[in-house]
Amino acid sequence: MAAPPSLGPDSKYPKWLTVSVQIFFALVASAIVSSFKLDFIESYFYDIRIRAESALGFNNLQNPQVVLVHITSKTVERYQGFPKFKDHTDFLSKLESPKQGEKPRYVLYDFRSKDGEIRDIEGAGTGEDTDKKIFAETVKQISDFHLLTDELEMKGESGKTKLNAPLQDIKVSAAAKTSDTILYAKDGVSRRLMISYQDQKLLYPVVASFYNPQIQNIEKIRGNFELLDSMQAYVHFHPLNSFPNYSFEDIVDGKVSPSELAGKIVILGTDTGKSAKEYVTTPFSREVYAMTTSEYHANVIQTLIDNNSPIRIPNWFNVLLTSMISMLTVYVVLALKPSRGLFILLMALISLIVAATALFIILGLWIDLAHPFLAIFLCYYFFIPYRLIKENRRSWEYYQKNKLLSQVEELKTNFISMMSHDLKTPIARIQGMTEVISNDSQPLSHNQREAVDTIQSSSDDLLKFINSILQYGRIESQGLELNLQSKDVNQLLKDVIKKHEFLSKLKKIKVEFTVEPLFPITLDPDLMKQVFSNLLENAIKYSPEESIVVVSAKEVENLIAIEFKDQGIGIPAEDLPNVFMKFYRSQNVKTSTIKGSGLGLYLANYFSELHKGKITVTSSPKGGSTFTVLLPNI
Repeated sequence: MAAPPSLGPDSKYPKWLTVSVQIFFALVASAIVSSFKLDFIESYFYDIRIRAESALGFNNLQNPQVVLVHITSKTVERYQGFPKFKDHTDFLSKLESPKQGEKPRYVLYDFRSKDGEIRDIEGAGTGEDTDKKIFAETVKQISDFHLLTDELEMKGESGKTKLNAPLQDIKVSAAAKTSDTILYAKDGVSRRLMISYQDQKLLYPVVASFYNPQIQNIEKIRGNFELLDSMQAYVHFHPLNSFPNYSFEDIVDGKVSPSELAGKIVILGTDTGKSAKEYVTTPFSREVYAMTTSEYHANVIQTLIDNNSPIRIPNWFNVLLTSMISMLTVYVVLALKPSRGLFILLMALISLIVAATALFIILGLWIDLAHPFLAIFLCYYFFIPYRLIKENRRSWEYYQKNKLLSQVEELKTNFISMMSHDLKTPIARIQGMTEVISNDSQPLSHNQREAVDTIQSSSDDLLKFINSILQYGRIESQGLELNLQSKDVNQLLKDVIKKHEFLSKLKKIKVEFTVEPLFPITLDPDLMKQVFSNLLENAIKYSPEESIVVVSAKEVENLIAIEFKDQGIGIPAEDLPNVFMKFYRSQNVKTSTIKGSGLGLYLANYFSELHKGKITVTSSPKGGSTFTVLLPNI
């Protein structure tokens, strides 16, 4: 089974090609993701940001220009039904009775009209027409009175929304409520406001432009966009009950100071709970009886007055952001370890959420999050199976290689063990025969004596090598157990130096032994003697004749430091990191006549580490070497 072509950092292909393929797949994924319509998810993220802005106190109203008046269930109870035309005349008279500077600037009736009648105002029995006329006359005294309607007149239509006599002169103005029912999120939530329809301004910008003349040119309304035959924008919603709110009877009874209404926009609406049409669902709440339609109108008008409608970032930016997120996800999946990759993706998500929320709250910029989120999800779960297949294939190859290496290692160990044991027997015979010849009563000639000594020396070297191999094999197969005893390091060093007196005398090398009194420490004496013997023997072997080898022991920072300093050929700097590797011999040693197995220093370091210690080395070519054994002083 062939492994899939690698797209990660271990790919056999050139790096530029690997990166290009990753970018290509990421762009393909982002193009697919960007083609999905995710208005429902994106609108939900928009609602969360609106609520976050409110929770953090960034959209609290400082000086609202809109005052709400509601007909409530208590109003209906007081008037034994909805207020009649006579009651509304009293209401409007109260609004208009103060002196000129204390009157409202606009009075807006958020009542439904049908068949030329105002449905939310009941007739007055036998005096119905008379009460209507008086009401109509009272309305004429108000400079800007408007009855709000959801109905829109197309170009060329006229009189579609006109009321029947005697109310025919009352201005019925379009203030259509928008909701995401057919377009966008399709969840029935009102998020948008309508500025104009077929190039005809709605009432919202007309009223708001009195307080903010800049928006008389509707093109200057922030965040505007075209939708079908209309120009729209998003409402900058404020929390529920942000606007001053009074009841119908409070105004009639004179409980509200005229100064609180002076120059304001008064919107009269209903809040009886009788019909769901009295309310709208908003980003703050999707419950049916959450926000009244009159409060929705107040939010729309205030948004235009402040000209702070959220601006939705252009689609090209969202595509670019989705592409960047896709490339990051593909790179993370293919190039990084899963734990680190998930951490980076999580940090990227959190950073994106924080940045998008901050930009929305501070600058009113709406950055889409649905497509980047989906890009991460799809890219991650699309490329993870590929990564798993590749990793599984690689693990299988590693397993097979490891299995083969284990078999080879076992064969090697068995072979070394077998050969070493088989070689020790003939070597023992050779050593025995040389001893017999040396102890024979018949004298040997000079040449014969040299030959016997050479055989004896060679057999000793071969036996040392075989013992090192056997010890290495034992370490590799089962390890070693320490036979810990409390011993004097100085005494161990004396024994080792005495053992190597013959070798040092042959080369006329003086071994200087300088120590300070030390307390006994816990160690395995046999193993540490091997360590000291190996280091001292190397110091003697690689030192020139008539030189000095210094052996010292002292206490340094709760450690016992044993130094073996020679005046030998030294070790090149490039070889120093490798001197404790098994079977390693530096280049200058290989070219010399000095023999060795390459296991001595490896075993010495291994035994030192078993004692929780270590060996360090400092050296320079032709400047000698210093090996230091550091053991814990316990």
